[in-house]
Amino acid sequence: MQAALAACRRHLVAGGVFSALLNMLYIAPTLYMLQVYDRVVPTHGHLTLLFLTIVLMAALLVIAVLDRVRMRLLVRASVVLDVTLAPAILDAAIRRPDPPASRQALRDFDAMRQTLTGPGVLALFDAPWTPVYILICFLVHPAIGAVALFGGLLLPCIAWRNEVATGTKMKHAQQAAVATYAAQDALLSSAEAVRALGMRRSTVARQVRQREVALDLSTSAGFTSGFYLAATKFVRLALQSLALGLGALLAIDGQISPGAIFASSFLIARALAPIEQLVAAWKGLVQACNSYTSLSTLVGHGAPVEPTILPPPRGAIAAEGLTAILPGHERPLVDNVSFALAPGEVLAILGPSGAGKSTLLRLLATAMPADRGTIRFDGAASTDWDQERLNRALGFLPQNTALLAGRVRDNIARFSGELDADREDIDLAVVAAAQSIGAHDLIVRLPGGYDYELGAGGVGLSAGQAQRVALARAVFGDPAILLLDEPNAHLDVDGDALLVAALARLKAQGKTIVIVSHKLSVLPAVDKILVMRDGRVALFGPRDEVMNALKPAPAVTAAPPRRPVAL
Repeated sequence: MQAALAACRRHLVAGGVFSALLNMLYIAPTLYMLQVYDRVVPTHGHLTLLFLTIVLMAALLVIAVLDRVRMRLLVRASVVLDVTLAPAILDAAIRRPDPPASRQALRDFDAMRQTLTGPGVLALFDAPWTPVYILICFLVHPAIGAVALFGGLLLPCIAWRNEVATGTKMKHAQQAAVATYAAQDALLSSAEAVRALGMRRSTVARQVRQREVALDLSTSAGFTSGFYLAATKFVRLALQSLALGLGALLAIDGQISPGAIFASSFLIARALAPIEQLVAAWKGLVQACNSYTSLSTLVGHGAPVEPTILPPPRGAIAAEGLTAILPGHERPLVDNVSFALAPGEVLAILGPSGAGKSTLLRLLATAMPADRGTIRFDGAASTDWDQERLNRALGFLPQNTALLAGRVRDNIARFSGELDADREDIDLAVVAAAQSIGAHDLIVRLPGGYDYELGAGGVGLSAGQAQRVALARAVFGDPAILLLDEPNAHLDVDGDALLVAALARLKAQGKTIVIVSHKLSVLPAVDKILVMRDGRVALFGPRDEVMNALKPAPAVTAAPPRRPVAL
């Protein structure tokens, strides 16, 4: 964040310089009033009035030009900020396992960036000139300066009270708004199921209630802020009018000239205007500060240390005491799981629903961080690898396929074309990946084949088709390790047979495969089985031994009681 702001420093410094020139030129109307009332009116100097008016118009024209240039500088600064920081924010949002905060990150950033070109920042540029205008008021007359000084002290006190009264309310309102937007995104992403299940009215009512909570907090903060804004306007207008009356009184006594009557009112208004603008823009400035704090936490204060580049993993996996706990829960999803696989071994993870199978697979794929424990690839801890290089060397099939909007070809290629890779090589690798798992014939029958456009979440494909495309994506690039979560959950009989054959081919190629499945059709390709219950390892070992241990013991029938023998 600091580096990004440093990239904008040149624009901000130039904006401050132009603000200084603007505030010096704002004295021109005051001087014009003084000269008109003190020189032109008493002497009836038409030519003097003409030249004074020409000079004033030139000054106002320069003010307009400088103001436009200042705004362009701030807009340029916001563009530089976006170019510099947006990629890092988006990258950090994807890396962090905190979906609500991640979804809100770019919204917070856009709000902060737009504040940079708003009236609040302009008021910050003008605020340092308030003492200068107060000093000029003292030069007009000490009494006028005292009125300006009183206003210059009173308005910041009102602004401080505004912050004390609304700061916490605004923070809670912003947090409630973030939660509301996250719930709305989740609702819209499941709109199809909501309609099909007749949940539309109930979910809308629930969303409305959640919005009402955020709205109540925001309204309360707005009412409080509005009170202090009204008080600020009252004080400024009152002091401006009092300065006019005081100037008239001093002019009657001959202590100032008639022109100074209007000049003093204008000077006080100009001195207090930035403070009033700051109070009016306070809500946006506070939100920008909160956004800066949250984004600093998300992005971090420095670039991560680049790890030593290790060669792609050959296939050895070891889990050492893996533990994952859902935030806000005490019971671990995965509890102290340990096992090891040699290159080329195939492991099936079995267990009832909710046993932690999918969570364990996500941990192995480094899709989520472990709260405790270590994952090792070829003996090196996962944290010692360059994460992007490691993840591109793994083949991961999540439970929900997670296809993105774009062509089938781009999804299988993991959007490698965005990195300016060789197109021909990518296309050949995409087709090879689809052929290796038996999805090529399915894809070429789609409209446009590999160029068929998918919607977000794989819209445009059936569940089985999406799963086979996602499986082709997993094997793209010939990874040595495949982590497959329910790869046959949505497949028909033919698709399941193709999957079993593909697993046999991949095993013959020496791939290390970890597969979560409820179907026993994959067992012929399996070397080892890990059985999980309640997040723990219940059984682990060679396939046949574990399967024998899982077989129910034969029922033992009690022998019939012997009849007594007569003696």
